[in-house]
Amino acid sequence: MEQNQQPVFAIEKLYVKDLSVEVPNAPEIFLEREAPQVEIQLNTGARGVGEGVFEVVLTVTVTAKFAEKTVFLVEVGQAGIFRIMNVPDEQIEPLVAVACPNILFPYAREAVSDAVTRAGFQAIVLQPVNFEAMYMQRMQEQASEPTEVTIQ
Repeated sequence: MEQNQQPVFAIEKLYVKDLSVEVPNAPEIFLEREAPQVEIQLNTGARGVGEGVFEVVLTVTVTAKFAEKTVFLVEVGQAGIFRIMNVPDEQIEPLVAVACPNILFPYAREAVSDAVTRAGFQAIVLQPVNFEAMYMQRMQEQASEPTEVTIQ
């Protein structure tokens, strides 16, 4: 009986939920010799899919441009199904917002690099991300938001 009360954090499944590659200005864009400006955006989302089971999706969007001309756009939704049981409620959100994205990130990095290479460009290697700092920043922003609504 006591064994059933042990905290559980387990990976049930890791998968690519969404993958898109766009090279809207091909083939002319391949004649450019300058290095493009690369912008990287990260987003995480989670939802419960059953008792103690959560789907977490880490979305990485990489956009490369020369001035206003898009070189390529790669978006990867790396997902995982995680079992989280016998964990206090206040610890579930940090697990979903920090631990799960940390697990998903290496897979997303590989998928982005592979997609960019297959699109005909030099691989993009994403630098490590501190999901804990991102989570803490989001918590601070939410705490500093005013709770009053002003209607004019």
